[in-house]
Amino acid sequence: MARLDVTETFHSIMFPGHMHTKDSLNYATNFQFQDTDTVIVTYPKSGTTWMQEIITLVLGKGDPTIAQTQPNWARAPWLEQYYCDDVLKASTGPRIITTHLPYHLLAPVLQHSKAKVIYVARNLKDVAVSYYHFHKMANFLPEPGTFSDFLNDFLKGAVHYGSWFDHVKGWTSHTKDIHNFLYITYEEMCQDLHGSVQKVSRFLQCDLTEDELILAQKHCSFNSMKENTMVNYTLIPQEIMDHRKGKFMRKGKVGDWRNTFTEKQSRLVDDMYSSQMTDSSLLFKWECPEKTIRPLMNTNTSESHTPREIVLLT
Repeated sequence: MARLDVTETFHSIMFPGHMHTKDSLNYATNFQFQDTDTVIVTYPKSGTTWMQEIITLVLGKGDPTIAQTQPNWARAPWLEQYYCDDVLKASTGPRIITTHLPYHLLAPVLQHSKAKVIYVARNLKDVAVSYYHFHKMANFLPEPGTFSDFLNDFLKGAVHYGSWFDHVKGWTSHTKDIHNFLYITYEEMCQDLHGSVQKVSRFLQCDLTEDELILAQKHCSFNSMKENTMVNYTLIPQEIMDHRKGKFMRKGKVGDWRNTFTEKQSRLVDDMYSSQMTDSSLLFKWECPEKTIRPLMNTNTSESHTPREIVLLT
């Protein structure tokens, strides 16, 4: 199924036709969740692959065998992609399901389920940069143009999978309507991977010994995942994902947006964030606290720049 140039539009949201069809999207929105399901929910480029790996290793008590022998899309398939039904029919034991769908599309089928939902969020600026670079290598996504062009579309929600703002607010503002819900951020996982793995294990009611926890942490580190062909998407044919143009596991850092954003673009996003998130209590870290903040790129050489706070309060 190539369809690399096809875009599916579903409920006014664009999806890449390479993996999505109207049938597969309807299948997702009518899906019957089981109480034993674990559902990973993310906006693209927000830590999806990382959480797939963490859950795999937690359920395996730190044993990396499955993580190193089964592609992540086979052990934690995307609900809205066309192959999901076949994978789930062939699976045994508790299911791990991944989705990028917004809350309002899954709410009707989730509300009566006791499935465990883990929502992973990442700061807006790092998502924008990561998503831009992903567009450059993924031949099933539109050419992104310049970063400035892409950022404008991204902030308007005129990209595949829709608006970051709508996605994050949709899921996090309805936590009371989901029976079992865990919210965790990409930045939290970067800053304290040990604690994050432990938090996930407790949520899944799969407590690990300290040795198992250390083993799980080791195999879901960024460097470990970057070298794992079951995770780094090097198994995907070049005509679909061209690793000559970039790496799927690129940097994995918090605050790398500073290497791309100009001062003007940063202020634009800050203003947009303040406007869009006034009704949200979420906190996002834009930098790693322990790292030195370097000045932003500045197209006006006469203008000095004072580093901003690393936490944007809402």
